[in-house]
Amino acid sequence: MSTQSSVDAPSYQVLLYYRYVEIEDPEAYLDSHRELCAELGLLGRIIVGREGINGTVSGSFENTNSYMEAMKADPLTAGIEFKIDPAEGHVFPKLSVKVRKEIVSLGLDETADIDPNEVSGERLSPREFYEAMQEDGVILIDGRNDYEAELGHFKDAVCPEIGNFREFPDWLREHSEDLKGKKILTYCTGGIRCEKLSGFLKKEGFEDVYQLDGGIVKYGKDPEVQGRDFEGLCYVFDQRVGVEVNRTETRKVITHCRRCGIDEPNFCNCQWPKCNDQIFICPSCKEEHGQYCEDKCRTEAAKDIATASAEET
Repeated sequence: MSTQSSVDAPSYQVLLYYRYVEIEDPEAYLDSHRELCAELGLLGRIIVGREGINGTVSGSFENTNSYMEAMKADPLTAGIEFKIDPAEGHVFPKLSVKVRKEIVSLGLDETADIDPNEVSGERLSPREFYEAMQEDGVILIDGRNDYEAELGHFKDAVCPEIGNFREFPDWLREHSEDLKGKKILTYCTGGIRCEKLSGFLKKEGFEDVYQLDGGIVKYGKDPEVQGRDFEGLCYVFDQRVGVEVNRTETRKVITHCRRCGIDEPNFCNCQWPKCNDQIFICPSCKEEHGQYCEDKCRTEAAKDIATASAEET
């Protein structure tokens, strides 16, 4: 058995994974899976459904490795692929394991829903995806929500103004004329959404449809492309918020401080609880104006604090 050292391995790891596979009894599977995660001290979010499992968890180096071994030993998840990031500690505050009707939803009824094991776009490796992006006339579609694309996206990608993945069918139908006869490339964070998105495009009659295998995360880790032509950071649904992707000379910051306009890559939340919007504010403006969207939020937050203080006295 290999041993861990502080030099060659992180103390914690973050795992991102999914697998479309039929789970006959999601409730029973959830119970045993939650027990496994609890025993290993893992934190994160896991969704289980009849169509499979989708999760991201954090834990110690040893325990996340034990978790991966257990998943690969289970016939249901034996072929699962994990995307692994090093971490200094947990990136989630708690463990949440839930059953959902779908692990990813396009908002379609049962008769129209997409089974990626039956239909999906052709998978492209990071190198193949990069080469396809260079072709003339290619349409590159960001398969994520608009706030994710705001933080970072591929160069020249079409980033639909949608706040939820369920809005994609309507958006694609509205823009079908622009897509006709085009080679379409789709991508998302880890690949799970593009499995259904590319499949939906195929069912809608588009033939030349492809997806980035493993998503942005795998693309950034590929030793050959090294995240080339991804601009900004990749949005992740944990306490890190954004992670680096591009390790080449094409790396650039695409987000700006809403106060002074300088480059600022890091999200924060407006400190007025009733707002709580994710915003970009540089350290200097945060010190001068506070962590607020605008002066109105700062004023309202001060009023709420004064009111609460008066009620206490």
